[in-house]
Amino acid sequence: MAEKLQRGVRLRPIDLARRHGLSTQAIRNYEADGILPPAERTPHGYRTYTPLHASALRAFLALFPGHGHQRAAAIMRAVNHGHVEEALHEIDLSHAQLLDDRRTLTAVRNALHDLDPAPTTAAPAATRVLSGLTTTNPTPGTVFIGQLAGRLGVRPATLRKWENAGLVFPVRDPRTGYRVYDDAAVRDAQLVHQLRRGGHLLQQIAPLITQVRSAGGLQPLEGTLDDWHQRLDTRGRALLTGAAQLEAHLSTHA
Repeated sequence: MAEKLQRGVRLRPIDLARRHGLSTQAIRNYEADGILPPAERTPHGYRTYTPLHASALRAFLALFPGHGHQRAAAIMRAVNHGHVEEALHEIDLSHAQLLDDRRTLTAVRNALHDLDPAPTTAAPAATRVLSGLTTTNPTPGTVFIGQLAGRLGVRPATLRKWENAGLVFPVRDPRTGYRVYDDAAVRDAQLVHQLRRGGHLLQQIAPLITQVRSAGGLQPLEGTLDDWHQRLDTRGRALLTGAAQLEAHLSTHA
């Protein structure tokens, strides 16, 4: 009976669009991207949709907040081609990313608790040097740019970019001019790395690092970390909502 009803009901693109506050062009784009199954055509070439398409659209729109457009689209394409296992794999990837982001947030909080604010009278990066340092015999607690880049899993160019953005201040070998990172610079680089992994832009990180160094405390970052935590919780619930809608779609139209 349900299958007969499904075959009997015909929906126009505008019918699907109006129900979800979308444009008819968006509906056509979703079909072209494989998010919706192919539409049937009238003898005059007009698209017609069924409750199956409406259900697929609801599933995609529910998946989108938690997975983002690209992965939500990949999930629906897999479902529409009957590759449910592939769709579940995509869902697993989003959950794994969420777990990794939660671990990153924890690591950032731990890093902040170990962060000591630098004195407000610290010399500018351009004038800081290490007396007697040589490239073959660095003083204890210092590393060169290649070593630090390898430790963080980034390129040396990334560390130079962070320096140009005012986030990390390496000292300079007075004889060679090579960048050398003391304990404070390594600490700052680790913190920047964690915040970047958390999705923060360099221009967002810069004032936070500056405030922690100069204002003497971690409080300037607490609001940011609380917001980050809230976003992760919101994403987690969105994943649950999307999974429920996708299950309803699969169960009804299997």
